[in-house]
Amino acid sequence: MTSATITSTSSVPAAPLKQDIGIIALVGLAHASSHFSHLLLPLMFPVFIHEFGLSYAQLGLLMTLFFAISGSGQAFAGFVVDRLGARPLMFFALTMLLLACGVASLASGYAGLMGAAALAGLGNASFHPVDFTILNQRVSTPRLGYAFSAHGLTGNLGWAAAPVFLVGVSAAANWRWAYAAAALMYALIVLLLVLQRDKLLTRTMMRHPDTTAAHDMAFMKLPVVWWCFSFFLLSTMTLAVVQSFSVPILKALQGVSFEAATVTLTAYMLCGAVGVLVGGFVAARTLHSERVVAICMAVGAAFMALCATGVMGPMGTMVVLAATGFAVGIGGPSRDMMIRRATPKGATGRVYGLVYSGLDVGFALAPVLFGVFMDRGWYAAVLAGAAATLAMAVLAALGVGRRTLA
Repeated sequence: MTSATITSTSSVPAAPLKQDIGIIALVGLAHASSHFSHLLLPLMFPVFIHEFGLSYAQLGLLMTLFFAISGSGQAFAGFVVDRLGARPLMFFALTMLLLACGVASLASGYAGLMGAAALAGLGNASFHPVDFTILNQRVSTPRLGYAFSAHGLTGNLGWAAAPVFLVGVSAAANWRWAYAAAALMYALIVLLLVLQRDKLLTRTMMRHPDTTAAHDMAFMKLPVVWWCFSFFLLSTMTLAVVQSFSVPILKALQGVSFEAATVTLTAYMLCGAVGVLVGGFVAARTLHSERVVAICMAVGAAFMALCATGVMGPMGTMVVLAATGFAVGIGGPSRDMMIRRATPKGATGRVYGLVYSGLDVGFALAPVLFGVFMDRGWYAAVLAGAAATLAMAVLAALGVGRRTLA
């Protein structure tokens, strides 16, 4: 199979609107819980520095471990989803996140935090192949653009909720109680999804007796798959900088308080969520999704570079940083449509697993690379580097478009 003969995933016949909404809502809840887990550790970096005497490079290594496990697990999870279905992996993933919160609440040093990071990474690994397999199989094709928008929106809401939830509980009690409360939240989510498990059932891929492992791996020979992977790697490095280091960067460069910097991070996520909502309508009405993605990423890169200059002052920098989230968010649903068009029939789990593992690789690389910059006080260079990687993601998106048939 070549990139010129790609067949997208098959169409799903129209279903009652209520049924589609129920499926989208459940998958969205799971996706929000996945994104929430991305910030379980970074939000407490200032606490861990004070509590355990850790450096930014050490803290960055926690996130590298998280996303290294998540990325390698995600590529493998795609095969498992195609063979066993999406639902079992969703329940397993949420259980791992619950355990990660429990371990974090009891951590007495760096080893305990590493254990929490490993469990959280294992839990985060399955969500994209799981979520998109369910959406592609269970949601009516005409509503898929809106389903992808809702999926991205709930992910951003998960990011936005994490600072409010964890920092809020930590301020009211302490950081250990914040993790205990998060564990309880995950337990309730698991219970709800188990009760609604019929909506999450997916078909599995029938394996012909003569099918070889080489046949299963044939999709990896498609150049478009690796262009998609590159796009996720590059664009995610920018997001990792915002999530892991925007709070200390704003404090150091602009002298804002910890609370104001945390609010800015939440505003970035909320603006991203609004952008995703708008982007859903754009994706449903646009054939050339890669162009939408490229434009949105280019605008986001320009905004991030402006933040690096510091010329906007404290308030202006915080506003522009939040606006960056909006620009990138608009491109989210079109990004998912772009990946769907590049997915061969019958390989949804495998392709999404491999492509979205680029997201985890980007999250793994950025904290270590830019953590060294942070320890040396190169705060503006961190933001400039984040702008550069987002600009390179524009080229990757256009590369996907050139290698995918409409």
